Amino acid sequence: MEQALGSQLAVDLRGLLNETDGVVGEDGVGVIWPSARIRDDNLHVRGSADLAALYMRFDSLLFFGDAGNGDQFAFRVLSNETGPDVYVWDHESDNRVWVARDLRGYIDGRLTGAIRV
Repeated sequence: MEQALGSQLAVDLRGLLNETDGVVGEDGVGVIWPSARIRDDNLHVRGSADLAALYMRFDSLLFFGDAGNGDQFAFRVLSNETGPDVYVWDHESDNRVWVARDLRGYIDGRLTGAIRV
């Protein structure tokens, strides 16, 4: 996946994916997507001419989960390195808002309801 995306995953995301290959919340929403979906969705959003016409570029984000309403969660990508901060991308406004300082804070916030979108 890292080779296909051209960037290294955050260490904690790589470890979690090696152990679980994703986390699904009680509501069936992908808190952390499986590796294949992370790879495929990120390649799609980065390569889509249709999305490029609507939104800012996505190569500075690595999407890894969703809110079930079209909004998605991502790490920032800088100099081909990912994380640790987590952002939510609003699919309607194209806003990218910080929600957690790391993967652990994101998971805690999602599972406790502290992070809502």
